[in-house]
Order: sequence, then C-alpha cells, then structure tokens
Amino acid sequence: MLKGKKVLLAVSGGIAAYKACTLTSKLVQVGVEVKVMMSESAKEFVTPLTFQALSRNPVYDWTFHEPDPTKIAHIDLADWADLVMVAPATANVIGKLANGIADDMVTTTLLATKADIYLAPAMNVNMYQHPAVQKNIATLKDYGYSFVEGESGYLACGWTGKGRMAEPESLFEVIEHALLEDVTGSKQPLKGKKVVITAGPTQEKIDPVRYFTNHSTGKMGYAVARAAKQAGAAVTLISGPTQLPEPTGVDVVHVTTAEEMFNAVMSVYPNADIVIKSAAVADYRPKETFDQKRKKQPGQWGVEMERTKDILHTLGERKASQILVGFAAESEHVEDYAMQKLEKKNLDLIVANNITTPGAGFKGDTNIVTILSKDGLTKRYDQQSKDEVASRIIDEIVSYTERNTP
Repeated sequence: MLKGKKVLLAVSGGIAAYKACTLTSKLVQVGVEVKVMMSESAKEFVTPLTFQALSRNPVYDWTFHEPDPTKIAHIDLADWADLVMVAPATANVIGKLANGIADDMVTTTLLATKADIYLAPAMNVNMYQHPAVQKNIATLKDYGYSFVEGESGYLACGWTGKGRMAEPESLFEVIEHALLEDVTGSKQPLKGKKVVITAGPTQEKIDPVRYFTNHSTGKMGYAVARAAKQAGAAVTLISGPTQLPEPTGVDVVHVTTAEEMFNAVMSVYPNADIVIKSAAVADYRPKETFDQKRKKQPGQWGVEMERTKDILHTLGERKASQILVGFAAESEHVEDYAMQKLEKKNLDLIVANNITTPGAGFKGDTNIVTILSKDGLTKRYDQQSKDEVASRIIDEIVSYTERNTP
C-alpha cells in the first residue's frame, strides 16, 4: 500500500547519520520512493554515494546544482515530497529552521515544502537541554513540526542521557503510519489541534526511601496519547512515574510530584486546544518531609498531610476556549459523582469508571467506562481494551466539539 509514496529524507551532520542509511533501505524495501538531501557536515559521516546506492536516486547536497534547467531543484523537491523526515536533526538544523534561516540545500527545501515534517533530534544531552535548543524545539512545534523523540542512553560523546536519535525501526513506524493514513483516506479529526494529556500516578516524598503514591500505571493515559496522535493532533503527554515506553511521535514531559505536574500542565495550558486529565494525582502530601531516612522508633508514627493543588479545578477556572476532559475513578455512585465533578470543575466531558469492577480497575489492559458530556449526553461502553477505550474517548471529544461549534 505504500508503493509509490514519496519520502524526502534530510540528513544533517551527526554521528547518527548512519542510522539514516538503515531507514532508507527499509523504506525502499516496501516500495517507498526515497530521495535524500544532505548538509555539508553530513557528508563527513556518510558519503552521498551510500545514499544514492540505497535509494537508487541522486543525492541532493548543493543548492546551486541545477541539472534540469526547467526546474529549481530545491523547490521541485519541496513540492515532490509526501512527507519529510529530518534524521538526524542536529541542534544546528533545528535552530536554523526555528529562525527561518535558509542557507543550504536542506534548509531551503524544508522552508519551502508544504509536506508534513518530522524531526528526529540527535545531539549531546547538554546541548539538548540547553535553553536555546529547547526554545527552538518549542517554536517548531508551534509551527506544526512533529518530533520523534529518542531515548536516554549512552551517547557517542561518552555522556549518558537524552539525545540518542530514535532507532530506524521507530522512524519507519512513524512514516508508515503517516503514509498509510494518507493512502487509506483515514480521517484525522484532530489535525492542527494541540492536545495535552496527563497520565500515571504522582509520588509524594516522605524521606529518601519512602513516598505516598497510588495504583495507577498510566496505561489509560498513554493509550489516549496514542489515539490523539493517530487522530492527527500535536500531543504533549505529561507523565508521572511509569514503566511504559514513550508513545511514538508524542512530546513526553516526565514529572514526579503533584506540584511538578501542576506546573507542567499550567505552562502549556494557554496554547492547548484540548486537555485530557487522566493522571491519578495525589490529593494530599506529607506536610513535613525528611532529607535523611527516618529511623524506626518505639510506638506509632503519624504523618500529617496537606492538600495539593487541584489541577483540574484550576484548569476549569482558567478555561478560555479549551475543551477540558476529566476522569472519575470511583468505587460507588459512579455516574452521580462523575456528574458532580463535571459541573463543579467546569468540564466539557468526563470519563467515569468503577475501579472495583473486574476489567475496569488499575493495572489491567481493559476498561469499562461511561462518558458524560456537558451538553447532557451519556455514553456507556462495555469492557474493551484500553486502546479501544482511548479511541472512543477521542471520538466523543470530536463529536462534542462538532455539536457545540456554531
């Protein structure tokens, strides 16, 4: 089904350029037509001849090389592509794109194309964390660029941390998914929308070895993040501590405490179109914490607790045009409590489930939910996988938006 689809691969100057060779081969093997363009520094790591042999197409590496006088090469490439992947995307090329700089074959073409652009960052962890780089990444996300984040691990420079480019298999999956949606005509009802999702538990410290938490695994929230991405949204997932792999193509922000989650959500809320708060955030935290392990003592030990900030209530108070979706994990009077929460916290929709019902609690791979909306509709769903439930949630959000858009 991918035969004849056109992928433009932009390779910039990083050691991860060798991974782009594998990606090129994988795409060609399934019938995708691949054209490669390289920055000057990229050619220090891999030769153009390698990509020419793998792609069976000429490699574009010089803006002023115009072999066909009837065409402008970089404009022709920009118009040709169904999708553009920048791999590796160095700090340099990210900075140029964020600031509109077009000074070589790669950047002139990227600024001229109307195709969807995906970037796979690759750099030293300290470079990745530099405020200028993070600002440039945020700018490109605002422009509609998608990022395929890699994993933390050992880097070629000897450091260990975030900065490794995503593996070719992950990049292939992103491209395959995007192109298949185009081939099959699948709708992307959230295309152009910015969706923020919270997931997982929080941990509230007592001392260096103890903390309060809950049974949430984050599975439901991560499934919603995948469903929102598949629906075309630019997704930010704010996650408490979990053991789950990061969803492909999703911007993941890791937090630990309720306070950290509050700050992370509020920082992105003004620019969000939809917020789905599925995280199980601690309502209370220890009033007093200890820098050293509290040793066992005779008698009982009481821990005084204080309230954490109510994220969902604050979002409801500050809501402008955002669609706000909450979750209600209850053990009794599920729909009554969910409706009260929907009204009290100024929500548009709420997803309710009974955590004591087999197949609907924490840790499992299935859920049984009821979705209630502000305009009075109630939808009840029997037991489904959490991925299927996530798709139903996205469907209900889209339906609600259509019903309430003048």
